[in-house]
Amino acid sequence: MPPVIRPARADEAAALAELGARLFLDTYGRAGSPANVAAHVAATYGIARQAAELADPACRMLVAEEEGVLAAYALLGRGPAPASVVAAAPVEVRRFYVDRPWRGTGLAVRLMAAADDAAHALGGDRLWLCAWEQATWARRFYEKAGFAVVGHQPFHLGAEVHRDVVMTRAVARAG
Repeated sequence: MPPVIRPARADEAAALAELGARLFLDTYGRAGSPANVAAHVAATYGIARQAAELADPACRMLVAEEEGVLAAYALLGRGPAPASVVAAAPVEVRRFYVDRPWRGTGLAVRLMAAADDAAHALGGDRLWLCAWEQATWARRFYEKAGFAVVGHQPFHLGAEVHRDVVMTRAVARAG
């Protein structure tokens, strides 16, 4: 049976912290110095941060679960967008990760469709995200999902500054 995509629960903050940290390190662990990567992971994937994001009414966190194992997750949130994102009600895809065993299975496509539904529920009209300029695999997926590059912005990884592309597309309406 394929993973079930559902809203994350408040009692999953610790599991989400572990999953997020592990997937970030797996994906970007060599993108910066060990100290800067560790500082970013500590600031972004701690249990308290996950609990706060789960409790934030302007956010939606989705997980994909298979037989009690979290296979993927996405975090969306309302809030200000870069000037290059032209939207009345932008919703940011803040995090979007699929664990290795489920990559290439179509789970990412299903999770993005669920993200559209969540963005619609938040009242959003456009999705936007930032992707590391050198993460060509991620950019290809987002382009296949209909996102287009509309600008660039810096990404601070500790004391290091990397360059992200800003990508956007209309929220697809469930139908």
